[in-house]
Order: sequence, then C-alpha cells, then structure tokens
Amino acid sequence: VQLQASGGGLVQAGESLRLSCAASGIIFSIINMGWYRQAPGKERELVAFISKVHSRNYADSVKGRFTISRDNAKNTVNLQMNSLKPEDTAVYYCNAGAGVYSSSGPYWGQGTQVTVSS
Repeated sequence: VQLQASGGGLVQAGESLRLSCAASGIIFSIINMGWYRQAPGKERELVAFISKVHSRNYADSVKGRFTISRDNAKNTVNLQMNSLKPEDTAVYYCNAGAGVYSSSGPYWGQGTQVTVSS
C-alpha cells in the first residue's frame, strides 16, 4: 500500500490550500480515508475523515473551513483548506484503513508540510 500526499506549502493567514493523496495497492472504494496533522511538540490529531460511503467527520477546529472529498475513480482523497490560520501549521498525513473515524488505519502517507504565516 502506498499513499502519496501532495499540495502543501507556505501561505498567509486567510488563504487556501488543497491537499491530495493518491493511493495505490488497495481497493480504494472500500477503504475509509482520513487526514491527520502533527504540529511541532504536539501529538498527531485527526483533521478530517471520509468513509467508504462518503460520510464525513471533522475536528472542531476545522469545521466550516476544511472539506474532505474522495474520487474513487482516481483513487484520491482531497482536503480543501480555506481561511487558513497560523494554528493550522503542521505536517499533514494521509491515512487509510480506519475502522471508524475515531481511530486511525494502518497505512500512512509520507506527510506534507503546511505553513501558515500571520
């Protein structure tokens, strides 16, 4: 299983970024997918989750600003991040295979850095 994340970068507060994660080696359409992030000195935390039936869950801190989506034809999961804040700065990881949104799956991407300047 390989998860390749892309789309991170340096932006100013209030701007937007779109992260993408391309999956291979799995039957993507039946796998729950998620995005996590880890800021320096903090634990990794769930940002957004999308199930195989497209139900979604979000961390309270990103509700209304971030949107997770999936394209089963392209084996990709995306995270649209709007109205970014400095506290969104972190390494963002794609995750696959969770049973429920409250737990992570066994497969991780390599991470992509998101930096939001004030």
